[in-house]
Amino acid sequence: MGDPRKKRKKYEAPRHPWRRDQIEAELKLIGEYGLRNKRELWRYKTMLSQIRGIARSLLARSESERAKAEKEYLQKLSRVGVLPEEASIDDVLDLDIRGLLERRLQTIVFRAGLSKSIHQSRQIISHGHIAIGNRAVAVPAYLVQKIEEPAIKYNPHSALSRADHPLRKAPVVKAIKGPKAERAADEAEKEA
Repeated sequence: MGDPRKKRKKYEAPRHPWRRDQIEAELKLIGEYGLRNKRELWRYKTMLSQIRGIARSLLARSESERAKAEKEYLQKLSRVGVLPEEASIDDVLDLDIRGLLERRLQTIVFRAGLSKSIHQSRQIISHGHIAIGNRAVAVPAYLVQKIEEPAIKYNPHSALSRADHPLRKAPVVKAIKGPKAERAADEAEKEA
């Protein structure tokens, strides 16, 4: 098992880290999902390769051994929300990194409208403003299960739980179209 005091890497870095297309794809995913660094992305890529590896090993078994193990594995993945309930083992092999990144607490908080941006969702989770049920969760990378998803809310002990908190109010955004449009908007505000 190993010494618990020594940290081990939970990811595998790419074999060729300086390929331009790979770097651009990684940076796009990091920006889209608000990840802290590439190591966080590599951890999910490693997790995805492990999920696929288990699926390939299930395919290699005989039919009698495979039936029960395949059913249990597909149920586990559907509980996490990575796959639909009626998925097959071939759907596991078709999984994409985005499927795992969409199940992160940070992404779900942003998609639920509890934050204004993906980066703000990371911040409010880290500061303890988000709870799942009665339990405060301060880990943006937490993988949310399907049954936990409706229970995501502001922490009742947080200042953000009040409806009149400034971060929860919608900002007033003016569309910038040009100097004439700005003057017309200003005149309309003066008349009102």
